[in-house]
Parts: sequence; structure tokens; C-alpha cells
Amino acid sequence: MKSKQLLEELEFHDSVPFAQPLLVDADSRILRWTFKPGQKTGEHQVPDSPFYVIIIKGRGMFAGADGQEHEHGPNELLLFEPNERHAVRALDDELVFVSFLRGVETMRTDRIGGEIGRE
Repeated sequence: MKSKQLLEELEFHDSVPFAQPLLVDADSRILRWTFKPGQKTGEHQVPDSPFYVIIIKGRGMFAGADGQEHEHGPNELLLFEPNERHAVRALDDELVFVSFLRGVETMRTDRIGGEIGRE
């Protein structure tokens, strides 16, 4: 069994949100996202994979397929369908969440790993 403390060693970038790979392989992708207050992603989608989010810290506005923003915070689970367009915006505090996606069969071997994958 492997484990990772999700609120330790957080990395934030000044200009854009940061997606830190925790585990990346042919079966799954687990990313820890960090947003400074006010940072946001543009609307985008994840092809061929559902996108599951567990919010760990802070509050943010999450928009799904309908484009309407809804406020969500710690201990909430959000489920986006494959190819569902979505966007995220941090509110007044740092926002940290973990996302779970399917792996990519054509994943290059040099991109397999992540924080947990290297242990």
C-alpha cells in the first residue's frame, strides 16, 4: 500500500493553477490541483474519461455542462461525465482538490509516475 498526505508540500504557481501528478499510469490519473485565491481554469473537457473531484481545502465555483457556476467546498465529491465541459474558479482562499481520471492507453512511459508512482 502507498499513501500521500494531501495537504503537505503544496505547490502554488503565481499565474495559473497547478496540477501535480500524484499517480499517472495506463489505468489511472490522480492529480492534486492547487489554486491561489481568484485563479481559474478556462472551460475545457476531459476526452474519454469521467472526471471525479474531491475538494480538500477552500471553496470554489465549479461549472459543469450547463455553464452555471455552483459553490462547493471541503469534503464534497463532484462527478463530471466523459467529455463534459467544466471550469473552476477559486474564491477568497486557496483551493485544493484531487481529481481522478482514467488512464491513457497510449501514455508515454517517460510520463508514467507521479509522486506516489515514484515511491
